[in-house]
Amino acid sequence: MKNRVHFLLLCVGLLLILSSCGKQASSVDEVIPQQTVKLTVWGAEEDLELLQEIAASFQAHYAGQASFQITFQPQGESGCKDVLLGDLENGADVFTFADDQVAALAAAGALDPIEDAATIRADNLSATVEAASVGGTLYAYPLTADNGYFLYYNKAYFGPDDIQTLDRILAVAGEAGRQFSMDWTSAWYVYAFFGNTGLQVGLNEDGLTNYCTWNRMDGPISGVDVAQAMLSIAASPGFSSRTDEEFLRGVQDGSIIAGVSGVWNAVAIQQAWGENAGAVKLPTFTCGGRQVQMASFSGCKLIGVNAYSKYPEWAARFAEWITNEENQRLRFVQRGQGPSNSAAAASSEVQNSAAIAALLEQAEFSQLQRIGGNFWDPVAEFATSMAEGNPSGASLQAQLDRMVENVTAR
Repeated sequence: MKNRVHFLLLCVGLLLILSSCGKQASSVDEVIPQQTVKLTVWGAEEDLELLQEIAASFQAHYAGQASFQITFQPQGESGCKDVLLGDLENGADVFTFADDQVAALAAAGALDPIEDAATIRADNLSATVEAASVGGTLYAYPLTADNGYFLYYNKAYFGPDDIQTLDRILAVAGEAGRQFSMDWTSAWYVYAFFGNTGLQVGLNEDGLTNYCTWNRMDGPISGVDVAQAMLSIAASPGFSSRTDEEFLRGVQDGSIIAGVSGVWNAVAIQQAWGENAGAVKLPTFTCGGRQVQMASFSGCKLIGVNAYSKYPEWAARFAEWITNEENQRLRFVQRGQGPSNSAAAASSEVQNSAAIAALLEQAEFSQLQRIGGNFWDPVAEFATSMAEGNPSGASLQAQLDRMVENVTAR
């Protein structure tokens, strides 16, 4: 009798175990709802179509792992830091910005160190990795190695000798009833006139404030010499101060036959001028009775991931996807922008680009952009006055002194 009871109890126990296993098996087979990942992405307005194409390939690659809602909003790289820090918690998850902003963004807690830093370092040009780092720690993903400017010119109007000096470029443009364009509302471009004169500007050791000697009265070239040179250029009928967008429209409508810009306009200029599209280093300009080589700022564009993103892992994956070799090649084809990815930069297509060659030629006369925030507005205000022919009639030295005072303000 005992054996029978024991047998019955054993059977009941087995049934309970099998029932429990059955429940566990069914729960594994249940369909778990996919996570909905919402990412806001900031980038240049001109990059919208490219970013949408990159996002489509990203979603196809990760199909089944999540449901994505990726929203693009236009935001210029140069002003990204100020907009983001204005409302960090509600800012973009992924954003494009100029490399000179990385230290401030990291200090403000907007960027966390990149987890897979070793791979990013191995895949990209060392200069771009350095530009994306603070104190040896990588805080962003390198995107381009081409954030500089040079001279575009239409070969239908200019020969090789014409593009050596700005004096000759202005003369040819004026005689043709056309113009040379440069944006004097942007301090970034205005650096071209001061950079190789012996006058200096840069970032102090505190990483926030600037030093500047652009108002210096002694030395081979004074600040007033540069100001007078700019006034002389502005007075030429062959000159026009235009924003980058206005410059491109002028290229397309034929009113602009030469101008200062960067690789981001290479494709559009090639389409407008065809086989007549030319690109070289910046020319010299007359200053203080001599020819001075125009300088330039250099740098690169980076992709950042907001430290306050609600989806940090997916935001990082998308940032890495945007900057991978394949998509940097795609960016070069569609936008003409020079890759930071070493393999993409070594491709024959990139090496044969006239715009990239011009950027490399100008590199000898460029300086890595490391400037505090007080630089931009005072320089733009001064240069705008020069572009308009100094309408106030104020002393050039007084205007230079005011500019430097504001640039170096603490």
